[in-house]
Formats: sequence, structure tokens, C-alpha cells
Amino acid sequence: MTNPYIAEFIGTAILLLLGMGVVANVNLKKTIGSGQTPWVLITSAWGFAVFVAVFITGQFSGAHLNPAVTLGLAVAGKFAWNMALGYILAQVFGAMVGSWLAYVLYIDHYRATEDVDAVRSTFCTGPAVRNYKNNLFSEALGTFMLVFGVLFIAAPGITIEGTTVTNFGIGSLDALPVGILVWVIGMGLGGTTGYAINPARDFGPRLVYHLIPMRQKNADWPYAWIPVFGPFIGGAVAGFTYLLIM
Repeated sequence: MTNPYIAEFIGTAILLLLGMGVVANVNLKKTIGSGQTPWVLITSAWGFAVFVAVFITGQFSGAHLNPAVTLGLAVAGKFAWNMALGYILAQVFGAMVGSWLAYVLYIDHYRATEDVDAVRSTFCTGPAVRNYKNNLFSEALGTFMLVFGVLFIAAPGITIEGTTVTNFGIGSLDALPVGILVWVIGMGLGGTTGYAINPARDFGPRLVYHLIPMRQKNADWPYAWIPVFGPFIGGAVAGFTYLLIM
């Protein structure tokens, strides 16, 4: 865990295991949670999942757990560019492992669910109304609010490799406000696209969904660029905005 890349991998895996797990619990057939109030339950659980993942890994890596957060912090001059690619790769692979674990946990319920859209929704996001321009704006704006908020919540002070303080991220004490931030973004801004606001959170599980054996599936790759590029745009703009006003 003292290696920041391993911490990012583990933290993102935890995030996806818990976050994807709640969507599976709500949307799949024959689960204990099926029939619950979906949006309140889902947005609350994703916020709590962020809190848990950040609390566990924040002291080791700053707990970005999101390529858009890593990019936004780097643009704002609060994170070392030479570490960004390693963080992003760790986050994507962590998201893949976390989503695969959630799939294995609910595998009997996946087998019992014939609704292809319901199954896909447990892995990745999709638009309520398919309008690529507006969907891109929605993901960019939601991620802007996330990264802009993180820039004011987080503080420097994570030591990497024992000597040089190069990181700027979310320490364990900041886990709760970041979880609340994700929660309110989901409640207020998530109704259009399901608020991926995290390229790793969407692309990694979508790829896992594409690869696992299922009778019927549709990964909706024509839409898949939206929850990747939208968050990257929003994160970068948040970083630039922070530079302008601070």
C-alpha cells in the first residue's frame, strides 16, 4: 500500500466493487435489494463507496481514484505530471478488477436477468436521452464540479518514495466531504447520463462487460467515448479555472 500506484489500484477496485455492487443489487433479478428506491440508494451508495475507498488509500496516494481528478490536479500544478500516467493506468486496472469481483459476486443474478440494458447498467453508464452533445456537456459539468470541489477540499502533504512531497490529493480526513460531494453530484446532476464523472469507472467495467461470457450483451461502444472524454474535459477545465482564480 505504501506504493502510490498500488494504492490507486486497490482504492479504485474497492470503489467499483462497492459502487457496481449496489447497481447490481438494485437492477438484477432475485436480489435482496431489487425493488428498492433505485436512485436514492445508488447515489448514496456511490458516495459512501468513495468515502470508504478514499479513507483506506488517501494516506498512501492521495486517493485520486479517477483519471479526471489526476488530470485536473496536474493541470492546476498540484500533482506531478510524471506520475499521472501511472496513476491513470492503475485506476483503469483497479476499476476492471473491482467490477469483475462484483460480477462474480452477483453471477447467479446476472444469469437470471434477461434484460440486456439492466445488465449493462450495472457495469457502465448510459444516457437517459441520447444526445451526444448534451451528454458530453453533462459529463464534463459533473466532473468539473467534482474536481473543482476536490481542489478546495484536498491539501498537499503526501510524501512519495519517502522524501519528496510531489503529490496533492485527498487524505483520510477529507474522505467524508469528497464522498458527500460525489453524492450531491449524483443527486443533482446525474439524471442525464448516470454521472460516470470518471473515465476509469466507466471504461474499465465496460471492457470487462465486453469480455465476459454472456448469452446476450451490448456494450454500447458508440456511446463509450462520452464518459471518457467528458470527464477529462471537465477535469482539465476545473484545473485551469483553479489556476485563474487562486
